Amino acid sequence: MLKFVTVERSMPEKRSATERNKDFHEIYAEYAAEKAKEQSGRCSQCGVPYCQTHCPLHNNIPDWLRLTAEGRVKEAYELSQLTNTFPEICGRICPQDRLCEGNCVIEQSGHGTVTIGQVEKYLTDTAWEEGWVEPITNAEERPESVGIIGAGPGGLAAADMLRRAGVQVTIYDRYDRSGGLMIYGIPGFKLEKDVVMRRNAQLENGGVEFVMNCDVGKDISFEEIREKHDAVLIATGVYKSRDLQGPGSGAGGIVRAIDYLTASNRKSFGDDVPEYESGELNAEGKRVVVIGGGDTAMDCVRTAVRQGATSVKCLYRRDRHNMPGSQREVDNAEEEGVVFEWLSAPKGFVGDPVTAVKVQQMRLGAPDATGRQTPEEIEGADYDEPADLVIKALGFEPEELPTLWGVDELAVTRWGTIKAEFTTGRTAMDGVYAVGDIVRGASLVVWAIRDGRDAAEAILEDLDGGRQAIAAE
Repeated sequence: MLKFVTVERSMPEKRSATERNKDFHEIYAEYAAEKAKEQSGRCSQCGVPYCQTHCPLHNNIPDWLRLTAEGRVKEAYELSQLTNTFPEICGRICPQDRLCEGNCVIEQSGHGTVTIGQVEKYLTDTAWEEGWVEPITNAEERPESVGIIGAGPGGLAAADMLRRAGVQVTIYDRYDRSGGLMIYGIPGFKLEKDVVMRRNAQLENGGVEFVMNCDVGKDISFEEIREKHDAVLIATGVYKSRDLQGPGSGAGGIVRAIDYLTASNRKSFGDDVPEYESGELNAEGKRVVVIGGGDTAMDCVRTAVRQGATSVKCLYRRDRHNMPGSQREVDNAEEEGVVFEWLSAPKGFVGDPVTAVKVQQMRLGAPDATGRQTPEEIEGADYDEPADLVIKALGFEPEELPTLWGVDELAVTRWGTIKAEFTTGRTAMDGVYAVGDIVRGASLVVWAIRDGRDAAEAILEDLDGGRQAIAAE
């Protein structure tokens, strides 16, 4: 260990921009065993591992890096999956530059962070290849059942833990494939879909029942689900897109990011997607403007490049330093030809269908309550940016679940998220739990996994308490 002084940080080989911008395959190659061993050996094994502290799952990062450096890859994998239901997914899509790697001690000392995410991905991919990933089994089957609404990362993580404990699990989801935004929101160049599908298969083979194409509130009521199960976990995520205001905002050619990305991912599956074929949700041959500065905006600009857009620009009202998206994704997008217009905000649109975005140039003023500088308009500094397709990537908000489901007693916050204990997911309704974005607001996959695992533990604790009460009677 402690090789960070003599061994430089080295990522797996990245496909050239001119090669990768023509397909939706992942852009990084896999580490070879020796390379993974070498890079893991750069870990300083510091006494206070900030990488672990800043990981939402508190993964045992230094320990599995040491095992990898020693060539004990199977043991390293087994340790990594003790705290993470989907290590190979987090290794691919977590913003490590904001979490574990961004807080690596040797990164702070100027030696370049340990490539934690790539080693994590290597460990579980190797485990799948070598047959080390065990099927979901349990010591005994329990009679209690849990209904989970939502087949995203939070719901799937909870289902995994509950089934391993022998609980009967049924997942209800409105879509035709399980995985939530991991399937239809995140593009294949960040997360190839077979990675998610094999986890879905593992859960199904382990006894989890999936009820797909099931829209709660329409196809089945929330109360019916409660009656069928001993506990219910709400893990719907947030899918309601924040909207744009201003003259012309309702024009044709202005689309939501979630619709655009879903159409692209469905096309990758080989589905019939009329909106894609008609050009409505297809960037081919178009001047594309994406509005927003988060990870969803980065997914949109990079997808548009691969669809054959003639130009792709991203408008963000703050500067690069203050954007919420991953800096690594911005670098990848720039390599692929995306142009970023920093300190730029839309103030209106020209034409119907749209032909241009009216852009207002901004400057950063005084900090707001969070400490971020507030964008201010520069008077007289505006222009028209030509556009044939405008994609709104302004973030997501929760749907009005109490209204949609007819459950007035389901308490929500003033933001519309469900009121639930962060450490357990318990709501004020008996036997009802909630996790992930529907509690936190739009957040990261890794946080949803953490919430799902925490809620599963709380559900098991409450079910065991019910067992003990019955036994005492």
